[in-house]
Order: sequence, then structure tokens, then C-alpha cells
Amino acid sequence: MIDEKNLNDKKTSENKSGKSKIERVLDLYTRLCEGRIINKAETALGFGVDGRTVQRDIADINRFLEERRNTGTADTREVKNVKSVDGYVMTGLEDTLLSNSEILAVSKILLESRAFTKKEIDGILDKIVSGCVPKESMKLVKELLGNEKIHYVEIDHESYIEGKLWEMAWEIGPGPEKCNLLEILYQKQETSTEAVMRIVQPLAILFSEYYFYLNANIVEKNEAGIYVPKYDYPAVFRIDRIRKYHRLEEKIRTEYKDRFEEGEFRKRIQFMYMGPLTTLRFKYTGKSIESVLDRLPTAKVKSKPTEQDPAWLLDAEVYGRGALMWLLTQGTMVEVVGPPSARQEMKTMLQEMLAKYE
Repeated sequence: MIDEKNLNDKKTSENKSGKSKIERVLDLYTRLCEGRIINKAETALGFGVDGRTVQRDIADINRFLEERRNTGTADTREVKNVKSVDGYVMTGLEDTLLSNSEILAVSKILLESRAFTKKEIDGILDKIVSGCVPKESMKLVKELLGNEKIHYVEIDHESYIEGKLWEMAWEIGPGPEKCNLLEILYQKQETSTEAVMRIVQPLAILFSEYYFYLNANIVEKNEAGIYVPKYDYPAVFRIDRIRKYHRLEEKIRTEYKDRFEEGEFRKRIQFMYMGPLTTLRFKYTGKSIESVLDRLPTAKVKSKPTEQDPAWLLDAEVYGRGALMWLLTQGTMVEVVGPPSARQEMKTMLQEMLAKYE
């Protein structure tokens, strides 16, 4: 037998617009999240319900937001009836959405990075603007970015990296747990035809100088048949040059004390040139010691300029020769003091440079 009361309740939960209560509440929630004003009378007319129904829908949304706040999230949103605008508005959106200024800054950084193909950057910026910018500011932000999008010059990437970036991030093991091993086919920089196969332990995804990199330990089997790192420092692989990759059945365990610290690694690498960890000592006679300390975060001042020696003396812990390449850009303001191998390498590079002009 049909329950007429339940049938009537179901009918009253729908309206002339054909929307159920769930659809109606989701519609209101979406509009409020977009920063729009909900006028009770106009909304009731549009849904084909009375004003009290709209009030109840708003109350449901507020209960949902209150439950989120009670779970300890940073969400401070709340729907309030604001008389000055004659409608309901969602407050606290500024805590969950990027401001116009932040959107513009992030977009400018993305454009300047040239990390993505033109197709990728167009899609990313459109999503940022559509998802975060208030409706009333969207036109202005689009106009501010429009000219730069038209004249965006992409790097000659070997392939699209967006999907590959996320897939490889999933392979990075959390801390001391057993990490997945990947077999990758990598296109070497020195030639356009040679590719090498490597088995690696993924450690981190890095970005530097226009490109995304996979930071990983190259591994090999020891006498016991267990995979171990081949070198005492990691390698870096440009993600767009990784042609193929797949996960191996074997895993490698990393002890907690030996876990990879991405932040510490970043301080010690320049231009993604890898090599053994060393402490570089050099003198600097330029006017902006801050620029050196910003570029080489591990640099420590050992002595300040004096009348007898007008140079800053600094030590910096670095990987590979990337730091030497940056010091070359400082011209006569820099002198590498040690270690002897680094001083000799700097001298050799300068002699080879000079020879080209003789």
C-alpha cells in the first residue's frame, strides 16, 4: 500500500524548477562559494518555493559549515544575512580562496617559470582564475594576464609533463618505509639519440631553471642480491626526458636517520648539477653580500672585510659544480680559495674561456 504522507512529502521537497532539495542546496552552496548574493525572494521565485524553504536550505548549509569548523579545520566560512546587500552572503571566503593580488602574483610566477607547454599553461591559468577569482574581478584579472598568455614562449620540452609529474610523485615513499623502485629509460642531454636504462629510488620532485626534475638514488644489487644506492649522493633526471618508466616488484628500505631531506638538498644544489658534497670556500668583494647569501643558503660568513683585506670570506656546503658556475657569473668579485680541487677547476674554466678570445 502506498504511503500517501511520504508521497506528499516527496512532492513538496521538489519545486516548479524540477529541483529536489539536495539539488537546490548544492545550487545555493555553489553560488555562495562563488561570492554571489542570494536574495531570498528572488531565489524562492526561481526555485518555485516559498521564502521559508530558502531559509531552511541556508540553515542546512550553515550546519554543514559548522560541522567542518568543529572538526578542527581552518575553514571559517559562514552564511550571513547582510541587510546592506539585501541577501545572504558567505563570509570567510577570503581565508579559503586566493585574493586577486595573490592570483596575479602566482600567475606571473607561473608564466615567468616557463615550466609548462603553452597548452598546459593556458589550462592551468584558466582553472586558477575560474576557481579562485571573485566574479566581479574575473574580467580584470583575465585582461591583465591575457597579453602575457598570447606572447608566452614555451621551453622546447621533449614531452608534456603534467600527468607524468603526478604519477611519479605517487612513487615516492613516505619517510622510512619501503620505497618503490622504478626502471626508467632516460634520454641523455649530450645526444639526441642515446637513451640509458636506470633503476632508481625516487626521492623528490624538484623545479629549477625552467624544468621539473626527479631527484632519485641510482641503485644496483649488492652481493646479497639486495638493491642499494650506487653513489653516496642522489642524481637528478629531467622529467620531460624520461621516455618510459615502470614500477619494479622489488622495494628498497630507507632508515629514518637516512631519510631524504628535500629542503636541505635544495640549499646545496645549483643548476641541478650533481656531484659529491663539498665545502666551498671563496672570497667576495662585491657590494651586495645579501645576493650571495640568498643564492647560496648554506653560505656562512667566516670573516668580514677589513682595511687589509676588503673581501668577505665565506664557506658554502654544496653538491657538484653548479655553485662554481654561479660564482663565474660574479666575475672579478669572486675568488675561490678552496678546496684545492675546486680552485683548480675554476682556474681551468677561466683559462678555457680566455682562450676563446685570444
